[in-house]
Amino acid sequence: MASAALSPVMLMADSKKLKKGDVAILQFLAAVELIESDLWQQYNELGGVNGGNPSYMAALQNMDGDMSQYISDNTDDELSHAAFLNAYLMAHGEQPVILDMFRTLPSSQAAGAQQIGRLTNLMNLTVDTSFYTRYRSALNPDLGASFPQAVTIQNQPAIPLNNTDTPPDTPQPIPPTSKPARRMQAIANTAAFHFAYIEQGGSSLYPTLALQVTDLEVLRIVLSIGGVEIDHFGLWHDKMGNAVAQPLAGVTDPETGVTFPDLNSPPAEAVQTNLILPEPCAFLDAKGLPPCSIIRPTSSQLAGAVATINSFTQDQLFLHQTPGFFQTVMALAMAADSAKREGSD
Repeated sequence: MASAALSPVMLMADSKKLKKGDVAILQFLAAVELIESDLWQQYNELGGVNGGNPSYMAALQNMDGDMSQYISDNTDDELSHAAFLNAYLMAHGEQPVILDMFRTLPSSQAAGAQQIGRLTNLMNLTVDTSFYTRYRSALNPDLGASFPQAVTIQNQPAIPLNNTDTPPDTPQPIPPTSKPARRMQAIANTAAFHFAYIEQGGSSLYPTLALQVTDLEVLRIVLSIGGVEIDHFGLWHDKMGNAVAQPLAGVTDPETGVTFPDLNSPPAEAVQTNLILPEPCAFLDAKGLPPCSIIRPTSSQLAGAVATINSFTQDQLFLHQTPGFFQTVMALAMAADSAKREGSD
């Protein structure tokens, strides 16, 4: 693990010594929560309940009037997760994860954005939307299934870039009519799909790593925080569907050409927008067992720590990050994936 990611500051240590594998899992999860906190803070500054970009907020609220409140609440959750995990590590005499030295990426220049260094890029994303069709399928990625993209989102901003490209006072009717309104709505729609993409990853990551935890208290932490990630995914899975259903469906970004079609026309269960709960699917590759509604994937290969960092990288969430950042987070990921529940075969 790269020493640059760790802080020497310690709290009064708890008498119980954590297992090495449990420490690796908690440290990786702390890193992920810091990454999530960084991206959610950017969304919150621009589109949260106290957001500073009225047009972006209006475009988000075209999908649901409570979007800004949900963004702020999600941000608070991720900040609390990162703070708790690091505090728990320090309370047990272990090193917390600090990524502040990697806050080197630029901020949006749009109204509302703080001009501070960032860990993550939200201004040029390639969002994997295959989770949308995966959760409507009776097939399981852990058993070799693959799934098509619901919407093709490549090289697309999820936050407004600047006040010229996306004026903050642009009216956002449904459907959007002017070029700036269509541009802003497409950006907000991208954000909605990105919200769900991020949180479905956490929904799989936490139960995957839970299988490798030894200590029952650490298991309680992983399952309890993981349950909130699943709650987040259910919320955003529902809200993003409004971007690809009438009356909002059909928006095309005039700059990038990214289009958000009506996924209900023609009707098809594989993309139906109000099917947000996991369809029953094959589970455990067991002989004769019926389909079961589950979180998936949960295999280390597809949903573990290294898979998470690889997915974030493909999303371009780390576009222009330093080699040191990649070395640090991948070292944390490899250590977490290598953790083994003690007493197991």
